[in-house]
Amino acid sequence: MQERRKSATGWVKSAIQGLSIMVIAVLAIAASAATIAAIAGVLPWLNLPVTFGETTYAWGGVVVQSVVTLILVALCFFIPSSLRVLQLERSHRDFAITMSDVAEAYALCHRADREGVFQMSAEFDSIKERIRFLANHPELPELEHSVIEAAAEMSHTSRELAEIYSDEKVARARNFLTQRQEEIERTQKSISEAHATTAQLKRWYDSVDVEEATVRSQIQQLEERLAELLPDLGFERPRKEGKPKVYAVAAE
Repeated sequence: MQERRKSATGWVKSAIQGLSIMVIAVLAIAASAATIAAIAGVLPWLNLPVTFGETTYAWGGVVVQSVVTLILVALCFFIPSSLRVLQLERSHRDFAITMSDVAEAYALCHRADREGVFQMSAEFDSIKERIRFLANHPELPELEHSVIEAAAEMSHTSRELAEIYSDEKVARARNFLTQRQEEIERTQKSISEAHATTAQLKRWYDSVDVEEATVRSQIQQLEERLAELLPDLGFERPRKEGKPKVYAVAAE
């Protein structure tokens, strides 16, 4: 839509430029004819007295008419180059419009090819089927036959690409990736739970180890206190050489 709006603006601009060139050419021809006729004495010169200070020049109209004629004739020398520029702009604009139409038609045809609309495999039948599809498509404006044919040939050339990236295969690939992603998320969740369980067991082990150390320390303190009390109670102190602890009654 934007390309077509630019195209309409370009056509209006070209029309105004062409009209301006035509007006300049007509004025140049008319001024040249009038000046030549005035030189030949057929027509009178422009009567335009020019006053500069206190002096009046009666031949001022002759100078003005001659200068205007020379300017218009000089402008005519730029008309061929201007016409070439206008022709190049028109050709470029037509080419841009044509390529835009071809791209739009090809996109619709390629999308239909990915959906599996076309069934013909032979080149002639395949292109003919695509041309018929584009000619009857409601989203496309009235296009030239050459544009539709170019889009159909491009679509036929890229039919293998459309088959590889068909909607069915793309959907299957997306489903596969979705399942893999869900599996990865479940695995990551299991790993997180395993890390949490490991950390919990580690804290539990450290707590039990500390408690065991506390119990051993308490037992050692009890043994030391008991060893200090045994002589007072008439028992001998136990030996500390790894032998069984024997508490003997001291001889009276």
